[in-house]
Amino acid sequence: MSSLFSGLNLDAIAEERIQEAIRRGDFDGLPGAGKPLELDDDLLVPPELRVANRILKNAGLVPLEILERRAIADLEAEIARLPEGERRARALAKLSLMRFKLGASRSQSLSRQSAYYRKIIEKFGGL
Repeated sequence: MSSLFSGLNLDAIAEERIQEAIRRGDFDGLPGAGKPLELDDDLLVPPELRVANRILKNAGLVPLEILERRAIADLEAEIARLPEGERRARALAKLSLMRFKLGASRSQSLSRQSAYYRKIIEKFGGL
């Protein structure tokens, strides 16, 4: 399939089709036209997951990772207001654990999906 599209600039083709649709008026009267996008949670989401998370959000669902990242951001804000002491130390320890869990779950889910990971598992007899 890639040989079929080699030499073609897919971005240019997509842009041209969008411009044609604009000229035909296909986008006129859409809900939210002329209004800025609400990107409230997007700063906490890796770029490759933003579209999927936007779809889930529009369906009334919030991905677990977003909830976890929001909790981390809230705790970071709370820590910034706490004076030095035992309560701040406990909050920092909790923050460290939350970050570790988020990183571990993210790297595990990404690595298990990779073709490289599957090849290693196959090579070593399905460990």
